Amino acid sequence: MCTNIVYEWLRTLQLPQYAESFVDNGYDDLEVCKQIGDPDLDAIGVAVPHHRRRIHEAVRRLKEADER
Repeated sequence: MCTNIVYEWLRTLQLPQYAESFVDNGYDDLEVCKQIGDPDLDAIGVAVPHHRRRIHEAVRRLKEADER
């Protein structure tokens, strides 16, 4: 399994099962992950609505942290 910042981020979201798909689709850095939208989640294979909401919320928090 990949051990990088994206894996750790997904692990804190209790979604580590998506780490390999994130990296395979080019989401290997949190800066890139901040750009994730619904089409990206489709490509990554995140189909569970609750998981999608959790990721969207986490992306929102990443963006807010940048603004501070």
